[in-house]
Amino acid sequence: MEQVIIGVDPHKLSATIEVVDNQERMLGSGRFTTDQAGYKAMRAYAKTWPDRVWAVEGANGVGRPLAQRLLEAGEHVVDVPAKLAARIRLFDTGHNRKTDALDAHSIAIVAVRTKTLRVLQVDGELEALRMLTDRREALTRRRVQTVDRLQALLAELLPGQAKRDITTGQGKAMLASVRPRDIAGKTRRRIASDELAELVAVEAKIKKATAELKTIVLARGSTLMELHGVGPVVAARILADVGDVSRFADRNRFASWTGTAPLDASSGEQNRHRLSRAGNRRMNHMIHIAAVTQLRLDTDGRGYYRRKRAEGKKSLEALRCLKRRISDVIYRQLIDDARRSAKTDASASPGGHCGASRKSSAVDLPPHIDTSDQPLPGPAEPTLQPAARRRKTPTENTLSAAS
Repeated sequence: MEQVIIGVDPHKLSATIEVVDNQERMLGSGRFTTDQAGYKAMRAYAKTWPDRVWAVEGANGVGRPLAQRLLEAGEHVVDVPAKLAARIRLFDTGHNRKTDALDAHSIAIVAVRTKTLRVLQVDGELEALRMLTDRREALTRRRVQTVDRLQALLAELLPGQAKRDITTGQGKAMLASVRPRDIAGKTRRRIASDELAELVAVEAKIKKATAELKTIVLARGSTLMELHGVGPVVAARILADVGDVSRFADRNRFASWTGTAPLDASSGEQNRHRLSRAGNRRMNHMIHIAAVTQLRLDTDGRGYYRRKRAEGKKSLEALRCLKRRISDVIYRQLIDDARRSAKTDASASPGGHCGASRKSSAVDLPPHIDTSDQPLPGPAEPTLQPAARRRKTPTENTLSAAS
């Protein structure tokens, strides 16, 4: 039986699937709930086709829980970007109106026509890194909210003594210096004390999560933290969102994904580029943190930024240039780490033969990461005809023999 593609349009409470063959003929479809009973029914329905590939839309987003369950069950799963499915839906129907059935059909067609989709693999360590990174970001937002509430209470208890970025020690000292006598003031101070206790607890959790992230990043053999401005949190977010770096053909595709590739906005004699709002905004934020950190320190990034300013670029334009440079450096570092990991896996495989590893890695398809976007040209082909050889006359032969 030939291989079939199962396109999956995932949601939190349901999943709509459509089964197509390599000729894009629909073989089956269905809608299942995402609870245990619905998941078992979907798996039982799919067993009709032994040679199957699951194409899940947004396997790094809303489709991640279902994709992880399928991977743990031993299924072959590929990730379908939502943009590709939207294009197929628009060209197929002539409009962009969405239904779950149309989405499942578009996802399946993308998987049939695209041979370079990212193949998902079971990686418990990477999944743990994602969860810890999301957890720390949630704790950071919670800390900001707690500090805002504490600042508001302290501004009422101690007018004119508010701090711009208050610490737990400063908050304790400020609360100890005030003793209100009225019921409103006492209530305000008690609530501020509770907020301060919550701030202490949240900061302790953030510190613990940061230590865990650093341990996992180092355990994966990543060298991202060797770059200026890249700490455990930035490195963990990069590893969690990138996943397999081999899915990017080159540094330009990586820069487009991170939103650091500028858009050409030239017109007439004016040559300029503008900011790109596309790409992964979380990754763009991590690169922005690295860039701002490099500007504060005496680094190569600061020197590069100053050279761009000397060339006449505005501050934001120079910062965008620096972010693109950092994106290229991060990509190169990820590629080097992947190659190093592949060599380690090969040396640890049975017999120690190169290539005996069963894990796919980025070294299989090395992207071009030179300073030029195009490979260097080879020797030029000759375009002129060689000159015809003229025969010597008898007189010239006699002179040659005499000489």
